[in-house]
Amino acid sequence: MPADTSYMELLPEESSAVLGRLEFLARGKKEGSITGRHRSPKKGFSVEFAEHRQYAPGDDLRDLDWRAYGKSDRYYIKQYVEETNLRATIVLDASGSMAYRGEHGSKVHGKRVSKFEQARYLAAALSHLFVRQQDAAGIVTFDTEIRCYLRAAAKQSQTHQILTELHKTTPGGETELAPILHEVAERIPRRGLVILISDLFDDPADVLEALHHFRYRNHELILFHTMAEEEISFPFTKFSHFRDLEVRDHRIRIDPDTIRATYLEKVRAFIERIEDGCGKLQADYIPLNTNQPFEEVLSRYLSQRK
Repeated sequence: MPADTSYMELLPEESSAVLGRLEFLARGKKEGSITGRHRSPKKGFSVEFAEHRQYAPGDDLRDLDWRAYGKSDRYYIKQYVEETNLRATIVLDASGSMAYRGEHGSKVHGKRVSKFEQARYLAAALSHLFVRQQDAAGIVTFDTEIRCYLRAAAKQSQTHQILTELHKTTPGGETELAPILHEVAERIPRRGLVILISDLFDDPADVLEALHHFRYRNHELILFHTMAEEEISFPFTKFSHFRDLEVRDHRIRIDPDTIRATYLEKVRAFIERIEDGCGKLQADYIPLNTNQPFEEVLSRYLSQRK
């Protein structure tokens, strides 16, 4: 029987030319397991000088700094910043609200994407990018609980495993985001990069407290805030039934004109609160609107990051 390769649809051909030119460089120091392109918290033997330490019996004499000896009449060893591979964990929200598919979303494979589908394409592209440049990538998906936890690895088969997990993941039920993020923060074993892709539909104070947990554990944090154009601009004009995507059979009938101003103000305040909180946490905040092709958002962010 031929192998199922349908998961490869998560890396669309029309995006491959853009993705092939992208490169991700970490900020700050990361812990990894192989020599790579990112700064490590450990002292090693790369070309960038870090500091001196006093000579101890058994040290390699080739690392002695003879200039320092000439000035102080003491033996010192030169230490350098070690470069390492990056360990990236992509945390993907698969709760029911992510299933929303509006009428203004961008198209992939000829159909408009939901919030979750766009987020899944982005997660696939990032994992492919990391493994391609010999960095470690892992994936976490969740709704009411953690559904998949695949630890970061740099092996070539990791992309296949991540894409397979993403392909079989569909939006689930209701979730309280903050407790899940606290659990994820505790489970990631070493400091590295955490990329959260979510609509963040929870109390902003609780979300920001959970994001602080990642920073407390010395992770670099990137947040792709995923929303549909309709959620941002609320273009509805007629009496409509609005269905709760996380609570079964919960519908309400609303006249959009009567709530538009209040709704838009609350959405604006919600986004500003999250963005401002990310700034205070030194976390990157990237709006991800479904009307924008995911590869354009990713390409623009990585260009700005450089």
